[in-house]
Amino acid sequence: MSSLKEEELIKILPKDGPTVEEVKKYLKKYNDEFIVIKCGGSVLVDPKLFKIFIEDVAVLNKLGFNPIIIHGGGKRINIKLEKLNIKSNFINGLRVTDKNTINVVEDVLIEFNKEIVNALKDQSCETKGITSKEYNIITVKPENDKLGFVGIPTYIKTDVLKEIIEVNEIPVVAPLGLDKNNQTFNINADTAAGSIAINLKARRLMIISDVEGVLDNEKKLIPEINSNEAKKLIDQEIISGGMIPKVNNCLDVASNGVKGVVIIDGRKNHSLLFELLSDKGSGTLIREWKI
Repeated sequence: MSSLKEEELIKILPKDGPTVEEVKKYLKKYNDEFIVIKCGGSVLVDPKLFKIFIEDVAVLNKLGFNPIIIHGGGKRINIKLEKLNIKSNFINGLRVTDKNTINVVEDVLIEFNKEIVNALKDQSCETKGITSKEYNIITVKPENDKLGFVGIPTYIKTDVLKEIIEVNEIPVVAPLGLDKNNQTFNINADTAAGSIAINLKARRLMIISDVEGVLDNEKKLIPEINSNEAKKLIDQEIISGGMIPKVNNCLDVASNGVKGVVIIDGRKNHSLLFELLSDKGSGTLIREWKI
């Protein structure tokens, strides 16, 4: 990875991204490590943000990194269900998924998975789409009876992911899994990404969404936080609402062998590259607290 010459780096890196000097410092740091990237929110529906995200993943691939993408699709699913007059109910932020809904969810996520694969191929990246129908890697059990076909991962076929990465392809994973009866289940994308990162013992899990990161009581971004500090902020209600499950998921991942979990704002230009390859970073890095 570090054998890339300066002129090669200049060609690969975007002009408005991290500098060549900064990038050189970080190339060795992630050598042969897995970088799991969960993408959701407006990045997946805003064409401009989607284009930048795809370009940034392609840059990481060309630098010799091992990125693995897990994508959401909630907004697209909502639109499709509304068109079909299928009402959505949510329990604690998770969509209640009956027989009709799971078929729509699966169709939307598979179609979207192909779009991401094709967009990366347009950037000269070899890619493999992973869904419930092709190369399924996630075995699930039902989360609970009330949610219907919503699953929790019980097993991840990491050997399939490693084989794909070994031939320099980018795995693009839809948050779908199969139970022991080959029934398709929808999985919360953060949960799927966390499970994959833990099973791969990834160096980083990057969660790209529509939030800046973890904010302090003055609404300023906290660049880095450990699990002890995060729990205190939850107790003080400084971390509140929808950020609580997001941060708790990050804490769970960070305490299970992943060196760092980062919440970053996908609405910011090249936030993925600035977080991994610059001194200033671009979100909140969450690590396990060590005594």
